[in-house]
Amino acid sequence: MKILIVKLSAFGDIIHALPALDDLIKQPNVDEIHWLVDARFAFTAELLPESVKVHKVALKGERPLRDAWAMIKTLRKEEFDLIFDLQGLIKSGIMARAIGPNVLGFDARQSPEKPNRFFVRPVPFHRDDTHVVQLYRRIAAAPFNTAPDNEAMPYRSPTVEVTDIMRAKGKQALSEVGINEPFSILHVGGSFPTKRAPDSHWPTIAAELAEAGKVLVLWGNNEEQVRAGMACSVSKNVVTPDQMLSISAVSGLLERADVYIGQDTGVTHLAAAVGCPTVCLWGATAPWRMGALGSEHLHVVAQVPCGPCFKRTCDAFICMPSIRPEHITSAWREVKR
Repeated sequence: MKILIVKLSAFGDIIHALPALDDLIKQPNVDEIHWLVDARFAFTAELLPESVKVHKVALKGERPLRDAWAMIKTLRKEEFDLIFDLQGLIKSGIMARAIGPNVLGFDARQSPEKPNRFFVRPVPFHRDDTHVVQLYRRIAAAPFNTAPDNEAMPYRSPTVEVTDIMRAKGKQALSEVGINEPFSILHVGGSFPTKRAPDSHWPTIAAELAEAGKVLVLWGNNEEQVRAGMACSVSKNVVTPDQMLSISAVSGLLERADVYIGQDTGVTHLAAAVGCPTVCLWGATAPWRMGALGSEHLHVVAQVPCGPCFKRTCDAFICMPSIRPEHITSAWREVKR
């Protein structure tokens, strides 16, 4: 049996889909698995098993419609037996249905974009399927009748195997910034404004962590690099790379770190997947929906009456500012190894 997973983005959501991928790999009658990803997140292919064939489509490029149609024609030739739309959007549903007829996806209650259900065969969810890992696993299990009907789909932690190449790149990155183990990692990125703590928090957090040892601040774009520089200004024990690191190097660093602190972003979910203790900050989004579960992962959640709202913008943004630096450093002390 040949299968296609349509999971275009984003980084964290791709991490959350890994348990569903593992389920499919273990199915005895599944011979071949393909994965369709947005070209912006093509770097995640480094985290997938080598047996998975990855296809990259430039949906945000200069010719998105032409590139999408070219990819559809290419994947039609594969003649997939099953297609799983784990994205749940209109565009992912259209692409999946254009590639092949047997597409499974979200039901109307859980679909991120309701019209998606017209392009897929909706999979019904249990009322207690609340975490995205449960949802993805439920969809992947549907054609094999391996999901429990009268109870929630079990949560299973996403895992990423750290290879020797990743370890070597992580070690090299440590050498280049001039710090030794042990060390903590801060990641100052957030994919949209309602996920981000105030910039002023990071120097305060970094200063307290630096009193106990070395701190490495990671970033993913120019704006975040400026934020990282602000954190580094408080102590010589706080450093940041001059260049953005590859996902392989980041994976190797995360495996070595004593603890990771970040917001609801892809690197945070990667940190948990490689086995690093994490402290995650939550405002507009919620750990019961996409957080890493387990005693080694602590969640600092904004206690506001309007949350979680899952909005990308807000005219009365109070959730993330309500989380104080001392809340974060307290969790850091509790969870670090």
